Amino acid sequence: MIKTTVKIEGMMCGMCEAHINDAIRAAFPVKKVSSSRAKGETVILSETPPDPEKLKQTVNAAGYTFIDASSEAAGKKSFFSVLFKR
Repeated sequence: MIKTTVKIEGMMCGMCEAHINDAIRAAFPVKKVSSSRAKGETVILSETPPDPEKLKQTVNAAGYTFIDASSEAAGKKSFFSVLFKR
């Protein structure tokens, strides 16, 4: 799994978060997407990293400002690894 964090400006409310989530789901094959207006970011979980240029176009076309995106490998942590901070 790949975790992509996208910095976005312009989200003001819950509807803005939903609008971004819907736009990303329509443009990319994602497993999960969630946005936070407070943090100014959207987190995408997918099998492959999204194309950065297409991601920028998707965010800007939705009426928001794409700032930056970064991807990293994301794996599930077991209950015990979180509990014992391994």
